[in-house]
Amino acid sequence: MCTRLFYLISFVVVLSLVGDVQAAPVTWTDAGPDNFWSTPENWDTGILPISTDAAKINMLPGPTITNQDVAVVDLVSIGLAGGIGALTVDGGILTTVNQLQMGYNSGSDGTLNMISGAVTVGSHLFVGANGSGTLNMTGGTITVASVFRIAYLATGTGHVNLHGGILTANNFVMRGAVGAVGTMDIRAGTLIMDGNDLSTVQGFIDNGWITAYDGNGMLQLDYDVTNEGKTTLSATHMLNPNPADGALVSAGNVELSWTLPDPCVPGQPVSVDVYFTNDLQSLEWFTDPAAIQVVSKQNVTSVVVQTKPKTQYYWAIDTYVGSASDPVFGPIFSFVADNLPPEVDAGTDIVTWVADGVRIKNLDGTITEDDAYTVQWTVVSEPSDPNSPDAVITDPSAEDTSITLAALGEYVLQLEAFDGEYTGSDTVTINVYNDGCEAARSLPDYVPFPGDLNGDCIVDDLDLAILQEDWLKDNSLTEP
Repeated sequence: MCTRLFYLISFVVVLSLVGDVQAAPVTWTDAGPDNFWSTPENWDTGILPISTDAAKINMLPGPTITNQDVAVVDLVSIGLAGGIGALTVDGGILTTVNQLQMGYNSGSDGTLNMISGAVTVGSHLFVGANGSGTLNMTGGTITVASVFRIAYLATGTGHVNLHGGILTANNFVMRGAVGAVGTMDIRAGTLIMDGNDLSTVQGFIDNGWITAYDGNGMLQLDYDVTNEGKTTLSATHMLNPNPADGALVSAGNVELSWTLPDPCVPGQPVSVDVYFTNDLQSLEWFTDPAAIQVVSKQNVTSVVVQTKPKTQYYWAIDTYVGSASDPVFGPIFSFVADNLPPEVDAGTDIVTWVADGVRIKNLDGTITEDDAYTVQWTVVSEPSDPNSPDAVITDPSAEDTSITLAALGEYVLQLEAFDGEYTGSDTVTINVYNDGCEAARSLPDYVPFPGDLNGDCIVDDLDLAILQEDWLKDNSLTEP
């Protein structure tokens, strides 16, 4: 029996080491009938920790926060005083007023397994402070209000496996002291930082501290492109899987495609084995490969599979680049099949002006959706002008309609489409000015004519009169 290794995301976050000294410690004991965070008997006080408490976890497997749980505490410390602890978030919400720490003390070891749900950290997130920390993230969201740190002090070791989900932080630091060891491997996950952190993150990449698919992929780093005003880091595997790892696709027939690697011998065809299933364990442990194999030693770059709604699927590509009997095992990719929300385009932003105190503009929306849907236009915001009536949309339930505008200023409109299950939306902005010249001057690429001396967007007799009035005048300096 073959065994396929599947690496979960290990992403450890430890918030600032200086906790709220007023926080009352509440320690996980696992004395209850289950391992749920929400079971009071599992805590040494017999009461669930609250927003003024410091939750301390020094046991394995540790608590699990599940779907209906909402936990709010002052701070969470996983692995402290030389102990080992773990926390799993699989649905539900965890909020810390201050820090989230993994591996607080030297010799301690803390792990956060983030599967789904949401974690909000009010201060710092530390993965390996003085000790060792690991963050395994396969889904959900983690939001850090202050600094996300991997391996903070000289004795700290931190490892983050960002294999899914979205981690957002105000700032990001790795290896905060000489001797610290910190790494991050990115697969289907995304790291987002406020502002422009390109040079800092690129330095971490150049040092080899951040990798994509254990060195078998490419990192994608940008500022103000994927997310406005933010630095975004993601990854793609060299096999270039489609659907992308972690994607959401429409259920039904789904084409799996990939890019073949170069063979060891130039010109030699590269064959692949492809496995596809909705049972992760069957792919991890490879107990019955024939039952999940959809391609067997073929020189192909795609295959069509059947999917059902609201189901997560897993697939892997093994390549024969050298020996026909020795495949190179690829990683496990995943995607979710479901009914996709309608794609909505409210149109391009509009610059216009009033004529006789009013302006009527057409709204041209575009909806892409296979099933039946309904639409709704709404005014999100408009100028506050007591002397002008509010904007009026002629038919708010029509994709293509019109709006009557009377006040000067900015209007923001939203178009929503609902397919009976999901809603898609988009906005369009309309800026209204006094006249066409004022509207033209508001455009970023506006360049006035050299002869437009009075700035009214027209070169005419008025400009000529200004020129004639100053004709032959000379204001240059001369020697006394």
